Amino acid sequence: MMVLGIDGGGTSCRAALATAQSQIIGRAKAGPANIRTDLDGACENIMAAVSQAFANAGQDPARIPDTPIVLGMAGANIAAYATRLLARLPFHQCRIETDVLIALEGAIGAGDGAIGILGTGSHYLARQSGQVRHLGGWGFAVGDQGSGARIGRDLLEETLLAYDGIVPRSPLVGAVLTAHHDDPQEIVEFTKAARPRDFGTFAPMVFDYLDRGDPTAARIVRRAVAAVEASLDALGLANATPRCLLGGLATLIGPRLSARHRERLVPPLQDALGGAVTMAARLFGLERSMSDGIGGLIQP
Repeated sequence: MMVLGIDGGGTSCRAALATAQSQIIGRAKAGPANIRTDLDGACENIMAAVSQAFANAGQDPARIPDTPIVLGMAGANIAAYATRLLARLPFHQCRIETDVLIALEGAIGAGDGAIGILGTGSHYLARQSGQVRHLGGWGFAVGDQGSGARIGRDLLEETLLAYDGIVPRSPLVGAVLTAHHDDPQEIVEFTKAARPRDFGTFAPMVFDYLDRGDPTAARIVRRAVAAVEASLDALGLANATPRCLLGGLATLIGPRLSARHRERLVPPLQDALGGAVTMAARLFGLERSMSDGIGGLIQP
């Protein structure tokens, strides 16, 4: 028996074909699979990645529909999108989950634990006694504290405050102003059309100046660290419960957490694609029967 795992999002779609013991025998990568903005394109890229994974493993593509699959998809938390995706897929046994849940499975396995994903946005997920709880992930406009986008936004805010003389200037503020020709209106115009990932491009600059002792950078990073710690505390986990920080900012923020948080962090067991494969092998390999629908096994 073989199983498939999918890690699909706005940048790419990764597929892995594995044995029922989670041993990956074929991998592939295709284009974006954003089920909210381009369902047709997402379906096309999912199937392209699956076909390529079969070819990579030297397996007969005729077996694709009969191969059980777990898809971890960005946007699958909105049931309507997942339902539409499900209707277009050829698989006889299929489970659609969020990309965050397969990341949790990959990082800590099937037991209790939690992850904090710190990238352009931020999102937390915890599992205790089989119950899963989401925290954050509300988007840049009203949430995503501690994320790259919020760090970038905070830098631009601090820059304008310094320009107005409300807070002291620093070398970091000076660098931002210089990049915008010492014209605060350029910064304002940037923010009018900027997307979260555009704000996030400023985050590396903040950490670079932090290492130089810049006070503005220190203030921004302290705010981000406090937000991450508050979110981890809000999960209400027992001290012994494993937790991982994932995403591009994990290695920058993790070491700056207080000792009580650092000592509870563990390295992830594997990535999100590995989590999808492990989940597929665990659920389908055991031939566990669940009710039809999103978040459940879909039987023929």
